[in-house]
Amino acid sequence: MMGDGGVKAMLAKPIQLADQVTKWADDAHYFRQECQELKTKTERLASLLRQAARADLYERPARRIMVDTEQVLDKAFALVSKCRAGGLVKRVFTIIPAGAFKKMTMLLDNSIGDVSWLLRVSTASGEEDGDAHLGLPPIAQNEPILFLIWEQIATLQTGSLESRADAAASLVSLARDNDRYGKLIIEEDGVGPLLRLVKEGRLEGQENAALAIGLLARDTDSVEQMIKAGVCLVFAKVLKDGAMKVQAMVSWAISELAATYPKCQDTFAQNNVIRLLVGHLAFETVQEHSKYAITSKMSIHSVVMDNKNQNNPNNVQKNGMHADLIDTSDQSMIKHPNHGKQPQQKNQNQIHSVIEHTMKTKSAKATGLNGSMSSSGVKAREYEDPETKAYMKAMAARALWFLAKGNQAICKSITESKALLCFAVLLEKQTGDVQYNSAMALMEICRVAEDSADLRRSAFKPSSPAARAVVDQLLHVVEKAEFDDLLIPCIISLGCLSRTFRATETRIIGPLVKLLDEREGDVSREAVIALTKFACTENFLHTDHCKAIIAAGGAKHLVQLVYFGEQVAQVDALILLCYIALHVPDSEALAQAEILTVLEWSSKQACMIQDPTVEAILPEAKVRLELYQSRGVKNYH
Repeated sequence: MMGDGGVKAMLAKPIQLADQVTKWADDAHYFRQECQELKTKTERLASLLRQAARADLYERPARRIMVDTEQVLDKAFALVSKCRAGGLVKRVFTIIPAGAFKKMTMLLDNSIGDVSWLLRVSTASGEEDGDAHLGLPPIAQNEPILFLIWEQIATLQTGSLESRADAAASLVSLARDNDRYGKLIIEEDGVGPLLRLVKEGRLEGQENAALAIGLLARDTDSVEQMIKAGVCLVFAKVLKDGAMKVQAMVSWAISELAATYPKCQDTFAQNNVIRLLVGHLAFETVQEHSKYAITSKMSIHSVVMDNKNQNNPNNVQKNGMHADLIDTSDQSMIKHPNHGKQPQQKNQNQIHSVIEHTMKTKSAKATGLNGSMSSSGVKAREYEDPETKAYMKAMAARALWFLAKGNQAICKSITESKALLCFAVLLEKQTGDVQYNSAMALMEICRVAEDSADLRRSAFKPSSPAARAVVDQLLHVVEKAEFDDLLIPCIISLGCLSRTFRATETRIIGPLVKLLDEREGDVSREAVIALTKFACTENFLHTDHCKAIIAAGGAKHLVQLVYFGEQVAQVDALILLCYIALHVPDSEALAQAEILTVLEWSSKQACMIQDPTVEAILPEAKVRLELYQSRGVKNYH
């Protein structure tokens, strides 16, 4: 819509032209009947233009229609001016084609139709005939989609809540169909009305509008315009106070915006979106009240002790659980329970039950998650159906996944909340999108932690129960080795966390080595890459990890991959073999696997030696292996 000043400036000249055409048509000496017909049409058009001058017009189509209408009135003015008295000479030399008046009548009819449509589309309330289609104006013949978009946006501006919901649904269909249509919706000022519907509409309208905004996030320019239009503030308000179905759709839309335009991550964070999303993730997943949140200031030990004091004092002391769970070390690498053994699921379930019981006994004192949810909002969420709750968690996890991607500040914010523990629980107990999106969010956090010592120390410190729970669940997926959507992100996550494990933490290497023999090429390659992060020189414990890889039978699997794997996998496997040869050159297992022969063969393969990493470490690996293995071979005999 546009202001009065814009309307007057736009309509002044067409109205003046229409008045001049009417006046000169009365002065016509020739073709008087035809001129009177033009006068009638022009008077009708002038009346509509004056009506438009008093209305709040939708600016985008108004400009297009007024330019066209002015051109038509210019032509009408030129035609009637030829019909005025001017003497015999002027009449002889003035030629008016036979079809000129007929064509001008048609053009004026088209302008009348265009301005009538503009008035209807700008002022229709939609209360009485919300389902009525306004039809397209004559000017829309060449661009029908543009005018259809204008009509839907105008309905979003002035229609009833029901008709606005339908208009949003129409824009959803258009945005899905074609990237260009999505660009047009943004260019024609459709974002503002959609955001107002997200704030003010009924459930269906809010969902449609949020879905449309997510679909419009096709490129960085589009997302940037939506950010400038205030999408972050509106979405934050919905995440705080909206209905859960709308909150879920908004979370999905946030994930789309962040995926397309990562620069918007910080803007969402500044609007408190991270904390609100974590609140939805934590709802019915872990304890609700911040006083009992498992953070760096309160370990799981205090929660367990609190439960012990209120209930059976023998419940927690069995099997020395305290001693097994609590690691008081201040060092920056994780010390996981049950070193070298399978995770003890029973103990883990006991932990969860203790936490949940403590939460329930204290819930009467709860006032909301860090103040982000009102008590009435929490109550409303409790009555949602399980499908909606699961969808909300899935979309909250998806939003956090893309907000965390490559952003250290947001990852730090997420890990300082209860989100890590939530992801671990959801990875263990949920299925489908909830589980997958949680795994992907963890993967992105771990990727950032790989390059950030500060994040590794704060998020994955030895005393963190949440960090140990995360590793347990990642390892559980890798140990199952079922080729599904979860396996690869969990492999990647363990590799990224390689610098957080102590030398005594040997249970990670074995399951990864087993995946080297996986039939699925993507799985074996990701396992190689993960193991390389354990074995590379940059890892302080590379010697211990290389020995663990050899002990788990990794050498023979790597030989097979170097000889028979796909080209990319061949190079990755060769790099890992080189690191192992560099760090444990005197290994008898390497001699028996004839690794030196493999390296010799690889050094003659052009496709392999072109890789910069291979070029840097293969010659030295060969030299060290030749030195130790030649001596080793003599000892064997």
